[in-house]
Amino acid sequence: MTRSSLSVCVFCGARSGDDPAYAEAARALGAAIAENGWELVYGAGDVGLMGAVADAAVAGGARSLGVIPTHLLPREKGRHDLSSYVVTENMHERKKVMFMNSDVVAVLPGGAGSLDEFFEVLTWAQLGLHEKPIYLVDIAGYWQPLLALVDHVIARGFADGSLRGFVSPVPDVAALVADLRNRA
Repeated sequence: MTRSSLSVCVFCGARSGDDPAYAEAARALGAAIAENGWELVYGAGDVGLMGAVADAAVAGGARSLGVIPTHLLPREKGRHDLSSYVVTENMHERKKVMFMNSDVVAVLPGGAGSLDEFFEVLTWAQLGLHEKPIYLVDIAGYWQPLLALVDHVIARGFADGSLRGFVSPVPDVAALVADLRNRA
């Protein structure tokens, strides 16, 4: 997967959160995408972690695809300096376009929207609809409660143990980038 055409779908917050490490990680991921000649696929916003990852990717010369639904244009301030910019009718279409145009999914810290995106691609993997890697970039332990919930769902018999195998938690952006480089 280290080929230059690798497209990394980044799901993350439209806010920056309460820890500066989150924005630092978003900038590091955007820079790494550019440095490796990969493409950023993301929600087209210019705010929060979305804006930070895009700022770094675009500044580094990365190809970028931003996808935003019409109703979020005023809130997420869709940016227009991307290689490709798609406006969709709704959130479901946004997720579909982002997923279809990516090789791998990386989830940085985020809120309900990021959780929705994560669980949708996880469910698709569980149903055998795709085999794309799904990474939870666990900055400062942010995703530990989510991983515990997934384990709880399995332990209580609502999912097979294989569910956990569809999720690859990594502690930071460096570990994510190293794993992506080693997938060749």
